Amino acid sequence: MMRVKLLFFGLCFAGIAHAQKVDFTEYDLKNGLHVVLHQDKSAPVVAVSVMYHVGSKDENPERTGFAHFFEHLLFEGSKNIKRGEFMKIVSSNGGQNNANTTQDRTFYYELFPSNQLETGLWLESERMLHPVINEEGVKTQNEVVKEEKRMRIDNQPYGNLISEIMVRVFKNHPYRWAPIGSMEHLDAAKLDEFLAFFKKYYAPNNAVLVIAGDIDIDKTKKLVDDYFSEIPKGEPLVRNFPQEEPITTEIIDTAYDANVQIPALVLAYRTPGMTSKESMALQFASDVLSQGASSRMYKKMVDDKKNALFVGSFNYALEDHGIYICFTLPSGEQNLDSMVNDMSTEIKRLQDELITEEEFTKIMNQFENNFVGTNAKMMGVAENLANGYTFYRNTNYINQELDLARKITRQDIQNVAKKYLNPNQRVRLYYMPKKD
Repeated sequence: MMRVKLLFFGLCFAGIAHAQKVDFTEYDLKNGLHVVLHQDKSAPVVAVSVMYHVGSKDENPERTGFAHFFEHLLFEGSKNIKRGEFMKIVSSNGGQNNANTTQDRTFYYELFPSNQLETGLWLESERMLHPVINEEGVKTQNEVVKEEKRMRIDNQPYGNLISEIMVRVFKNHPYRWAPIGSMEHLDAAKLDEFLAFFKKYYAPNNAVLVIAGDIDIDKTKKLVDDYFSEIPKGEPLVRNFPQEEPITTEIIDTAYDANVQIPALVLAYRTPGMTSKESMALQFASDVLSQGASSRMYKKMVDDKKNALFVGSFNYALEDHGIYICFTLPSGEQNLDSMVNDMSTEIKRLQDELITEEEFTKIMNQFENNFVGTNAKMMGVAENLANGYTFYRNTNYINQELDLARKITRQDIQNVAKKYLNPNQRVRLYYMPKKD
């Protein structure tokens, strides 16, 4: 019980002191594994995490879903961990663990009382060095993934909305399919294909190990060397994704979903990837439009005209591209085309005039609050350090992001709206209830 209480304390309060600066030590092992160590003795907890630079965009178009599948498969066990024992080991030692997969990376982590650091390192080294990948595990996790797809996507209202957007915004790039992938592709895959995918992408030179918390740096370095230095280096990766032609004429289409009764209206634009300064400015633009009850679209469509139950916008920033998405749910029997005009009018205002100083202060305060909140948690710090190395090749990005945000101006926000959010550059999608 005491361990659980300590863990909860660490989750809620660890890292608050790091709102201003996060100190860390980083280095490479001979096998290419990048290691980042962050010492924080404010609570007796430690986060052990590994981010692999592999996501759904790295898949064969005829074998989609592999990256997300491996998120599950690599919990099956290893030569030294019996099948089904991985999570039991974590919980029995007072820890928590999870993993998630995006289009660009896969992230595994454990959060332990600090006296269980070595347990976390052993688990992650087992996952990387010699997991058991066999027919039994593949079959078991195939059923798990199918059930997840049924629950979270196929039987969930609007569960396929993002997928329907992506397949229209992207014609060539592998962002055109969702991380969950195709169940038919997974069914058709042979064991050798899974083994080859693991060998190619789950190597130390395609990963970053981040350890954050109540640690001794020198002792931790020794443990990292003991558990990870003998793992063989993988072959160098070469990524060469197909290029996308600009969208120059509005794409208007309709998709249907048997799980919804209220249609959704979407305007989606292809935008730059996450490392671009413009990507951050686009996020601020979306905050002006729909962040909070005082935002422009919300006030106009939900409060004043009352023609929308909900309206939102966000810049879905990925490594190679972003997707700026505006969406709304109509209230009652509304004319959806009139709602297109309402959203377009607010975007045009962003293009034609600078946002007010009051709006600018509000969105900057929101950004700073979110930034501080994320880095007030040990796992938030660990993931931000991993993201900085993986996507920016700059682990110190965690200490630079807030300053970069503060350099964004009202003019920058207007400029990106003018450059990327034009009617001829977008997909207009009517997401409708499916008729019998």
